[in-house]
Amino acid sequence: MEDQQPAAGDLTADVASKAPEDEASERDENAAAAAESADGNGGAAEGGSDAAQIAGEDTDTDSAGRPRRRLLAGRWAAAIVVVAAVLFVGSAAFAGAAVQPYLNDRATAATKMKVARTAANAITTLWTYTPENMDTLADRASAYLSGDFEAQYRKFVDTIVAPNKQAKVTNNTVVTGAAVESLDDSTAAVIVYTNTTSTSPLTKNVPALKYLSYRLFLKRTNNRWLVTRMTTITSLDLTPHE
Repeated sequence: MEDQQPAAGDLTADVASKAPEDEASERDENAAAAAESADGNGGAAEGGSDAAQIAGEDTDTDSAGRPRRRLLAGRWAAAIVVVAAVLFVGSAAFAGAAVQPYLNDRATAATKMKVARTAANAITTLWTYTPENMDTLADRASAYLSGDFEAQYRKFVDTIVAPNKQAKVTNNTVVTGAAVESLDDSTAAVIVYTNTTSTSPLTKNVPALKYLSYRLFLKRTNNRWLVTRMTTITSLDLTPHE
């Protein structure tokens, strides 16, 4: 007995009868899948947007809505200004501290120069005279003297005026050096080195040479330095003798 195969016409009719239902069902399934896909993509997009917004708030702006980079730059600028101001004040204080000793040294040096010059001028005036100006010697010297020492010098000059005028003595004192031995705000001690030459017709104007050094004590009065005392340190007669 031969196998029986379905006729071609039966297969076609069978497929044709089932196709409309299958296609409708397939369309419904595709529509549902598309709807789910659309919902999923929308949620993802919305979630991505929220994440981007949160990330933007963390990196680009602060709580007041200002750009964070600009805020940080402003803070750095303010910090730099503060540091610069501190450095400037510190450098100014350091410069002032460094300059002050220099200014003090210069002031001290200027005072020493003034004191030494006063002492040298005093010695030159006290021991330089001629027969013609002996009478005014004490008055000239008084510009450099003070107190009891001025009175003592006047008394000394009074005792030598007459004999020196009679012998026509000329005395010339040249200061060869002066050094400030001590100095404070109102007192000073100065050593003065001199060469003194004396001539007289009685000795045929042969000069008598002496090397003398003095220690002068000075006091500042009304911004002037005046000699209050004087002592002889060295006295050497350098006059040549036959």
